[in-house]
Amino acid sequence: MESTTDTEASVCTSCGACCASFRVSFYFAEADANNLPESYVERINERFSCMAGTNSSSPHCVALTGTVGESVKCSVYQARSSACRELMPGDGQCRKARAKHGLPPLAI
Repeated sequence: MESTTDTEASVCTSCGACCASFRVSFYFAEADANNLPESYVERINERFSCMAGTNSSSPHCVALTGTVGESVKCSVYQARSSACRELMPGDGQCRKARAKHGLPPLAI
């Protein structure tokens, strides 16, 4: 999330559905630029990488700690990828992720 209000931040720290629903892919050089730990990044091809744990049929980002839908935290929040920053609380991807985990849509 690029600009995060207190309400948005509290909603995300009690959710985490997006981090356990999608492959989080980004241009490979972004990992170095953001100082992401090497063990948190998986190379997809010569141009793209993804957050480790998200390139599977049951994605779950390695940086996500806690229980989805209850209380979660991103252990690399300040270094998170552009894909993470672009996702906004209540947007289409958020709604899909929350539905996948049996959570109601956000009323933001």
